Amino acid sequence: MIIIIRERATLEQVEQMLETLRVYIKVVVDIERGILAGGGEKHAWCEALLLEDGSRQRDIWGANWTPFNQSIDYESIINIRPSQNNRSMIIQDPTIKERVKQITEELIGGYQIDFR
Repeated sequence: MIIIIRERATLEQVEQMLETLRVYIKVVVDIERGILAGGGEKHAWCEALLLEDGSRQRDIWGANWTPFNQSIDYESIINIRPSQNNRSMIIQDPTIKERVKQITEELIGGYQIDFR
């Protein structure tokens, strides 16, 4: 299930986003609007949902959130953007990375999920 999170997610919402991949959540963060879409199998699906919701392509970045250890991985194919000087799947700009981390931690971080 893919959900747009505009304010602090509930535990139930985090668990719903975990349904597909079980141990981590694919997230796409709009660094200007301070929101994210999470869940599903592909970052592109989250990206499409945010674009339909009014986000601008240049403002959205993909990552993976692992609730178990509260870690973030800044890698997604949607991050390859030569026009924005990001030629890698990994977010290169430290300012963008920090904003993605901040929004993700604010909206879905802190929950301890039991994966048993």
